[in-house]
Amino acid sequence: MTRKVKVKRKRRAAVAEETAINRGIAADPDTYELTEADFKRMEPLAQILKRRGRPKSAAHKVSVTMRLEPRVIDFFREGGRGWQTRVNDTLVEYVARKQRRKTA
Repeated sequence: MTRKVKVKRKRRAAVAEETAINRGIAADPDTYELTEADFKRMEPLAQILKRRGRPKSAAHKVSVTMRLEPRVIDFFREGGRGWQTRVNDTLVEYVARKQRRKTA
């Protein structure tokens, strides 16, 4: 078998494989070919990763360490995740009530 014949068979096999792949792509309802508009909307991954996390708050909270009775902590922890936020909300409510009483 000559070298030309081997090359032609390899090309035919590659074309056949490419055709089979394209048929599979066309048959898959979850895939589609990206349009020019899709490419324009894309962003580099590094840029997307920079935006991760919680959005910055306008009113920053201050980290403190305080000692509370175990029954107080247990009460708020029983509610599951977000217990520290519930403690904060309770204290905010308390402060607002005290301030209303002062001004009244």
